[in-house]
Amino acid sequence: MKLIVLAAGYATRLYPLTLNQPKPLLEVAGKPMMEHVLDNLMPIDEIDEIFIVTNAKFVGHFERWAEQYTTGHKVRPIKIINDGSTDDSNKLGAIGDMNLVIEQAKIDHEIVVVGGDNPFSENLEAFGDYCRAHQAPVTGVYDVGDLNEIKKYNSIEIDDNDRITYFEEKPAQPKSTLTGIALYYYPKPVLPLIKQYISEGNNPDQPGRLVQWLYPRTAFYVWRVPGLWFDVGSKETLEEANRIFSGLK
Repeated sequence: MKLIVLAAGYATRLYPLTLNQPKPLLEVAGKPMMEHVLDNLMPIDEIDEIFIVTNAKFVGHFERWAEQYTTGHKVRPIKIINDGSTDDSNKLGAIGDMNLVIEQAKIDHEIVVVGGDNPFSENLEAFGDYCRAHQAPVTGVYDVGDLNEIKKYNSIEIDDNDRITYFEEKPAQPKSTLTGIALYYYPKPVLPLIKQYISEGNNPDQPGRLVQWLYPRTAFYVWRVPGLWFDVGSKETLEEANRIFSGLK
């Protein structure tokens, strides 16, 4: 199983903090927020290689970080992929970056895809168990508990088997407070569909758009993320994540 970490954004809403530092490497509770993501995924033993996709501006930052990071009890090689973008005007988008890594690294295995700027508070080993049992696409979900708040993300409805029956990115009239987050599992048979999505000229940006496109075509399941999850998109959410994660130590 290959892990793809999405880390190619420019996080302009966090300027000046992200002018010279990529958002995933900003500290939360004393360590880069991306380590809160990776440390909680490392218990999934099937993960044997990590690909971090970033941009031309920050590739050096991630290479220096990777020299220091340890992947737990099992050594997993870390490869930094430069998507060649230099700012928001020529970025590939999250789905474009995912497809780039699959093609450039010639990945022909199941993949887990995660946002490098979405820290988790709990061990995600059970996510690996769930994906292994289903052998179908899975997205992590989190209940934000507020229909107004959900408008910033996406809205999901599911059936009694936790299969997605409705998904809308940035809904104007959300139907539930359950949102899909940047944590995905795609088995090997789905990889050609990711390529098809891109080749047809669909929006390559928010990764949830791929879920919206895929769920009518193939069974797509949800897994409820335990503990706390943060989508760090502003100075306020960064400060809140830092305060809450510091309290969990």
